[in-house]
Amino acid sequence: MLIPQPTSYSTAPGHHELTAATAVHAPAEIAALLRELLSPVTGLPLPDAAAHAAELLFTLDTTETELGEEGYRLTVGDDGVRAVAGTLAGLRWAVQALRQLLPPAACGSTPAEGVAWLVPYAEITDRPRYAWRGVLIDVGRWYQPVSWLRTVVDLLALHRMNVLHLHLTEDQGWRFEVRRYPLLTGVGARRRESPVGHENIKQADRTPHDGWYTQDELRELVAYAARRGVTVVPEIDLPGHTTAAIAAYPELGNDPAARLETGTRWGVYSTVLNCDDATVDFMRHVLDELVDVFPAAYVHLGGDEVPPGEWAANPAARERMVQLGLTDPEDLLGWWITVLADHLRTHGRRVVVWDELVKRGAPADAVVMAWRDEAKVAAALEAGHDVIATPQSHVYLDHAESDRAGEPLSIGGHSPLDRVYGYDPEPADAPDGGNRVIGVQGNLWGEYLPTVGRAAYSLLPRLSAIAEAGWGTRGEYADFRARLDVMLARFDALGVAYRRPDPLA
Repeated sequence: MLIPQPTSYSTAPGHHELTAATAVHAPAEIAALLRELLSPVTGLPLPDAAAHAAELLFTLDTTETELGEEGYRLTVGDDGVRAVAGTLAGLRWAVQALRQLLPPAACGSTPAEGVAWLVPYAEITDRPRYAWRGVLIDVGRWYQPVSWLRTVVDLLALHRMNVLHLHLTEDQGWRFEVRRYPLLTGVGARRRESPVGHENIKQADRTPHDGWYTQDELRELVAYAARRGVTVVPEIDLPGHTTAAIAAYPELGNDPAARLETGTRWGVYSTVLNCDDATVDFMRHVLDELVDVFPAAYVHLGGDEVPPGEWAANPAARERMVQLGLTDPEDLLGWWITVLADHLRTHGRRVVVWDELVKRGAPADAVVMAWRDEAKVAAALEAGHDVIATPQSHVYLDHAESDRAGEPLSIGGHSPLDRVYGYDPEPADAPDGGNRVIGVQGNLWGEYLPTVGRAAYSLLPRLSAIAEAGWGTRGEYADFRARLDVMLARFDALGVAYRRPDPLA
């Protein structure tokens, strides 16, 4: 009853029980992970032992190349639990598979009394189809506590998903501490008020909202995630979605005499960064501090929803266009991203961008997140980019789960669980058979998710459906729903809120 469904999974009569005598033989990182995840809830010490005496034997065998970067084999039988993988990443997923084989209470973090820790006999051979299996959490619109981000990491790891995309900056808030530019959080992390109800109602709560993350807090989150096999990919969204930054440092804007405030409404702002050399240097310095905190191979630079009006009206931006031989101010978007991609390349990083860049001069090595519709996946592939499929029609988790009255306020549209589950990231007519689709991601945009409870309600259980699409083992929806019942019990053990699925028709 695992989610995502393993590539190959069979069971046999019988079970193995974990007891106070159960010992572990595994690489140090994996033994520590087993104890970190299982000992608090089971009360079992899980001491180290020699291989021949260990009931939990997790073996790193680099000759197991057919399992790929994240695959594993796991067998449960008379002699205990035996797992093998060619990488530590694979062994981490074997640990998560073991957690799902145990009773749902094993996913808790406090002692569970009266539970027999039985592992059914099974044989699993497993590896994911896609290398990037992620979720975006938007903390720019509403600051969310680090404890919630750790919970999201736990949920991702439980689902054998490996990327937390952290959307750190927005018109309505800058959440990343930049020590060189303290006003980014001193001013940009705070807004005067927030909308009440849907944006088109034009009402406000008249209550200040603020919050930001120190670099040390984020380093701790990165380390917490890494122990669980999850990479935290940061996003600094630019050159649009930058009202909070320009409110903090007006010289970044196209009218330095203007005094903006951090955004207090949702929607797309006309505000964009100017194209001055000093502003480019400013953002280079921001990225220098960012990569020092986040060791991920990727940095997301945004590039979505960038109105060109301010550039068209700014003489300095028009002069930049002349220098670059551009005739359309919208093409300054590609210039902005290319300049910063070049800088990130010196740090050994690769950029990720939203799909608007496909038509506006994205760097050749940029990974494109195709979000506007499924056709943008094919367009990005046709342009030669690696692609992460994240179309709003299927995997935008801020959409309501149904169109019925009584659903919580959302941005609009609806993405029911069965539609999310049915999504295939690869277009049928994709160039090269779609092999440059490197992943799939759900996006939890934050405008209408001001609390942890509201965010969890939108995230779960649709995250489980995305996990199976990313692993590449999607099958019949009815079978998924049967397995989902057990996953909901795991969510209960984790103490996280979720939306109860609608009854099957």
